[in-house]
Amino acid sequence: MSSRDKKAMTLLIILYLIQGIPLGLALGSVPFILREHLSYSQLGVFALSNYPYSLKLLWSPIVDSTFLPSIGRRKSWIIPMQLIIGSLMLYIASNVGRLMENPADNIHELTFVFTSLVLFSATQDIAVDGWALTLLSQENLSYASTCQTIGLNTGFFASFTVFLALNSEAFAEKWGIPRLELSTYLRFCSLLCFGVTFWLTFFETEGNESLDESEMTVTSVYKTIWAICKLKHVQALIIMHFFAKIGFQANEAVTSLKMIEKGLGREDLAIVVLIDFPFQILGGWFAAKWSRGDRPLRPWIWAFWPRLAFAFLSTLIVYWFPTPPLSYGFFVYLIIHTVLQGLASTIQFVGISAFHTRISDPLIGGTYMTLLNTFTNLGGTWPKYFVLKGVDYFSEAYCEVKEAHSELLVKASECVSERGKEVCSEIDGQCITERDGYYYVAAICMSFGVLFLVFYIIPTARKLQALPVYRWRISPE
Repeated sequence: MSSRDKKAMTLLIILYLIQGIPLGLALGSVPFILREHLSYSQLGVFALSNYPYSLKLLWSPIVDSTFLPSIGRRKSWIIPMQLIIGSLMLYIASNVGRLMENPADNIHELTFVFTSLVLFSATQDIAVDGWALTLLSQENLSYASTCQTIGLNTGFFASFTVFLALNSEAFAEKWGIPRLELSTYLRFCSLLCFGVTFWLTFFETEGNESLDESEMTVTSVYKTIWAICKLKHVQALIIMHFFAKIGFQANEAVTSLKMIEKGLGREDLAIVVLIDFPFQILGGWFAAKWSRGDRPLRPWIWAFWPRLAFAFLSTLIVYWFPTPPLSYGFFVYLIIHTVLQGLASTIQFVGISAFHTRISDPLIGGTYMTLLNTFTNLGGTWPKYFVLKGVDYFSEAYCEVKEAHSELLVKASECVSERGKEVCSEIDGQCITERDGYYYVAAICMSFGVLFLVFYIIPTARKLQALPVYRWRISPE
């Protein structure tokens, strides 16, 4: 690999890391912190903050075709977006005490500020994806997905598992270190974001693009994207992406929250995922090599089966979760389970990203990559709201109150909603779960996942990867 490509990979990893920080907060640590105060339905409302990442296709042609030539086609967007991301994190840091003190009353403001944070991160992602197609040489283009895996995962895990561990009072007391507050972490991340932006502005030069490429208009890019969407094989790919992740959505959205409910400490979860992290980086590197050649979707297809199997095993783990304190043997098993499950997920991510990079047209690289990634992301985003709502919908729980000076037990109220739990606590009752909707939602998701994999994904993916690259290209008008 040339020194030019190594430098380009370093730059891409850093820029993707900047994206991973807001995503780790919005998709990871903040929902975990809020879970102690909100119902699953209210968490479903907060989950709407993930949507900008899945809808960025709507404004990606503007990012691809509108820029200042003196700054550069991609830097024209990356620099201001990172400045806004850093400023937003400073705003949240200054108001986090008010917002998190009573999150049920501030759920809409919390959703708005984190939606805004993800929105600007998604816009930066459009520009970075497009830049990746021209930064790397053609023979090393498949490593763009590896850079994305390393950068995004590093930023995501720093904001999710590392932060949760350092934010835990039990972890801080155990290791004798000060507890890391959310406001402090946000201020640190904002400074990091500003520092990277300063370096990018004054020390990183963007290569010039050809006249034809730089003269593309917003209208022509939208027309080209519409022409791409009308291709039959692109439509088949979109349908495949839109439903492909339903099979393991209950596992990804709810399982960790259920383990926390049953007594798994946040610091224990953080340790599990921290051990998992280096394996995902190695897995991403080897998956990139595996995705080269004439069958780039092979690892993506293969990894569906272990992901569905681990989703099933995760459901059993929740059902038979032991009473704390956890034994050493169970904790080791949980680590092995998480590592293997994460490895399968990483293989899928890198495999499909490498395929998208292979078929994308550099002429509208940011938008073409965004088109393909949009439906990949949307396939994992749109079911989450319904999964969280479904857990509450299928759950049945009541408040059991023991009358004074009597052994008589009274069912006082429902105990599914957050309001019902508050009422139960106020009358010195205990919530008793008769039916946990998590298992019903998990069964529905996994059943659909297996059927869709066998009857649509496998035959369709094999046909799509056999198509020559030129079949995916459209010449803009």
